[in-house]
Amino acid sequence: MSSRLIGVGVGPGDPELVTVKGVHALRAADVVVVPVMDTGERGRAEATVLHYVPEEKVVRVVFALNERTDRARREAAWDAAGERVARLLRDAGSVAFATIGDPNVYSTFTYLAQTIAELVPGTVVETVPGITAMQDLAARSGAVLTEGTEPLTLVPVTAGAAVLKDALAGPGTVVAYKFGRRSGEVAEALRETGRLQDAVWGSALGLPEESIRPAADLDGAPLPYLSTLIAPARRDGSRGGKL
Repeated sequence: MSSRLIGVGVGPGDPELVTVKGVHALRAADVVVVPVMDTGERGRAEATVLHYVPEEKVVRVVFALNERTDRARREAAWDAAGERVARLLRDAGSVAFATIGDPNVYSTFTYLAQTIAELVPGTVVETVPGITAMQDLAARSGAVLTEGTEPLTLVPVTAGAAVLKDALAGPGTVVAYKFGRRSGEVAEALRETGRLQDAVWGSALGLPEESIRPAADLDGAPLPYLSTLIAPARRDGSRGGKL
């Protein structure tokens, strides 16, 4: 039988936001892999998974999760992680990879799946969708993501503040991921485009250290790396105005 690698989205951190299908996939797999940084601390994916599967079923695999400057180090980490998961697939047959958010939205799972396709040909790759941080922040803050014909743009601020500013100049809602280290640039972009007033940011959603604040409070101080921003579309307040 073919090996199976299943990317399971476990949401932004609140264990109650893992889908029923996600829980079933985690429990049905022979092994559940969770990504960790080389510093070794427990990440959100691992903490969430441990609410649903026993610790002895979980395998921690090191990824260079935040490495953007040293390409050689990043590639070496991906290769080592791929080799580790390939061995698990050969031995266990069914491996679930738990990723925060959704496995098809800025997820390490994408790179792992590409590596496994080369190392273990014939492996069946599947994904189970997860709730994203922008959905969770919208629910917790009351920010409406889209109405009627409004577009929705998702921007990783690791791509640069100019990309965010271009998106904010458009007509729809803009969501920014991974902006914590560049919060000052984000605040400036919001002010310059007139999008500061209704914008909101959040971090550690669903966790004890959760913080949800108006973007107007941004003062340039560093925030958690995985902070999320929602800048709602410009609206006139009328019901169905964007239909």
